[in-house]
Amino acid sequence: MILSIQQFERTGIKKLEKVIEKFLQDPTNMAAFVQGIQTEVIALGLDLIKETLEDCNRMLLDSGKRKTEWAVVRADPKKLITSLGTVQFEKTLFRNKTTGEGEYLLDRILGLEAKQRITEDAEAKLLEEAVQSSYRRGGEAVSLTDEVSKQTVKNKIHALEFPCTAESSSEKKVVDYLYIDADEDHVSLQFKEKKGDLVMGENHWKNNCVLAKLVYVYEGIEKESPKSKRNKLVNPHYFSGVYAGEKNQELWREVYAYLDSEYDLEKVKKIYLNADGGGWIQAGTDLIGAVNVLDEFHLKKYLLKMTAHMLDSAEDARKELNQAIKMGSRGNFREVVKRINDCAKTEAAEKRIAESAAYIESNWSAAQIRLSNRETIKGCSAEGHVSHVLSSRMSSRPMGWSRLGVDKMAHLRAYYWNGGDMLELVRQQKKELPKAVGAENDILSCKEILQSERNKNKALGKYVESMSHSVSSETKKYAWFNSHIWGL
Repeated sequence: MILSIQQFERTGIKKLEKVIEKFLQDPTNMAAFVQGIQTEVIALGLDLIKETLEDCNRMLLDSGKRKTEWAVVRADPKKLITSLGTVQFEKTLFRNKTTGEGEYLLDRILGLEAKQRITEDAEAKLLEEAVQSSYRRGGEAVSLTDEVSKQTVKNKIHALEFPCTAESSSEKKVVDYLYIDADEDHVSLQFKEKKGDLVMGENHWKNNCVLAKLVYVYEGIEKESPKSKRNKLVNPHYFSGVYAGEKNQELWREVYAYLDSEYDLEKVKKIYLNADGGGWIQAGTDLIGAVNVLDEFHLKKYLLKMTAHMLDSAEDARKELNQAIKMGSRGNFREVVKRINDCAKTEAAEKRIAESAAYIESNWSAAQIRLSNRETIKGCSAEGHVSHVLSSRMSSRPMGWSRLGVDKMAHLRAYYWNGGDMLELVRQQKKELPKAVGAENDILSCKEILQSERNKNKALGKYVESMSHSVSSETKKYAWFNSHIWGL
């Protein structure tokens, strides 16, 4: 670090002065001024990182503890992409004298995996951009001065593992009602199992769709601000992924685990599940013990389809249908449907009425609950949330995904909307590195060593107290890093 600062004093400061001089000569060129300052500051930062890492490697070479167990093999160059830029430094390969294994001990101390070339901070930047825009832009955002390919971004996202629901809190929330909305996004695939396996159907469409499921839990709805006309969900939490077939139960188990960890479910009066009546959603109703409610969007959609041909009488017809559903009379509902059907003038209109009526009757209880209990049941915003949480990134523009890519991106979008920390997610991907010979020994940290010396000084009395001394920064660095060496 000292050499980097000395080098900056010799050349960097002069370069900064020139940048400032150019700006003062032409104050209108603010962009060039800022860019010039940024270039020099980044260069200093990269030099500091390089020198510090090489200092650590040098301390490994000089360590007596290391020499007893590890022999030097050779020095190799290493490149690491950080969020600041690419750092090039030299590290040493060592061989264990007992086992004969070869290892870069500096990598172990830094927590770097074999062949890792992107640091945690850079990978977090990559994910922060890729979850919002594209793989390509994620690769460009990885560093201030460098980028990685979109294939690298794809590989990183495909390898992600997401954290399970946190353990139960000692103080769970107490609420009267909880709400769950569920829906899905239809995402286009490039292929099912391998490229080229999509077959054109009779309708001349390729069957290349996969469902990305979205479920979110919230405590209610409130105004964004006292005078706002817009509403927002209270404490929403999102779950998303493909969860095809038997894995659908896994999705609902995750939802239940979250509810159980956050809320005192024994004190919740009811959990309402707003949805369109899909089969995969019914499984959640049963597992969680929720009350199934037909979402308002689909109810209105099918009522509108049934009465579209009624012209001026459409509104009155919908009111009659609503009243029949609310009162729970299937007979009255069918009578109204028959009168509406008598007004139909085309087979297409009759077919539309029959399909809409069948849909409502198949979700009769859920539709009745929607219309009969307006005080505690909230409006469903699943369609809008699917658009914002999933479609805006995955299906609103022409895109082709792999099934794994859909699942991982859906999980990542949910993690992002839950306010997840991308750096923390990257750190959770770390595999536990194996311990080297001697790691089982108890190691004193630098802090403990310094505290021990202070305690000795107190015991020696006034003679030591009268002595004024300090530990140089280089000595401190050696002591701090040496504790890690003793952990090898």
